[in-house]
Amino acid sequence: MNILSSVIYMVWFLSEILLHRILRGGAPEDKKRQDKGSLAYIWIVILISINVSIYLSYQTKFPILQQGSLMNYIGLSVILLGMILRFYAIASLGRLFTVVVTIRKDHRLKKDGIYSVLRHPAYAGSLLSFLGFGLSLNNWLGLVMAFIPVLAAFIYRMDIEEKMLTTQFGNEYNEYMQHTHRILPWIY
Repeated sequence: MNILSSVIYMVWFLSEILLHRILRGGAPEDKKRQDKGSLAYIWIVILISINVSIYLSYQTKFPILQQGSLMNYIGLSVILLGMILRFYAIASLGRLFTVVVTIRKDHRLKKDGIYSVLRHPAYAGSLLSFLGFGLSLNNWLGLVMAFIPVLAAFIYRMDIEEKMLTTQFGNEYNEYMQHTHRILPWIY
């Protein structure tokens, strides 16, 4: 692992820890703790997936590209793109964003900007970073282990959020779902 990889991995990891610590939500009038343990589940899956993917990448030889340094730089670039998308989505949502599934007081659906195309752009950005991490390892097994379990955990979380948002906003959210995709524009 080179210095650039270490720095990008550390900035990515620390940014997620900071988001978790700072953006929990917490006003007494908010409808909180509707995540059904999905946040803890995601963190457990992430920690296991990252460690197993690193281990598999060092123990097996299934390179994505023979030119490993090129794949490393491609992966690091994808991590950074994912971070940019995630932070843009969070900034766009403003005070309504929390890491805990929460309905804020005077909560309104955000349906403009990036949210006019994707329902969960912050998750899309995060998943893009995990894809980049897997690519940066330049190992097919590492890529699969870094991405697929995390994707499954995020889908579980999105299911919980969408049920809660449907309960809160009813038909307005159902109509919004008909015109947007979850995490991949025009596909899913």
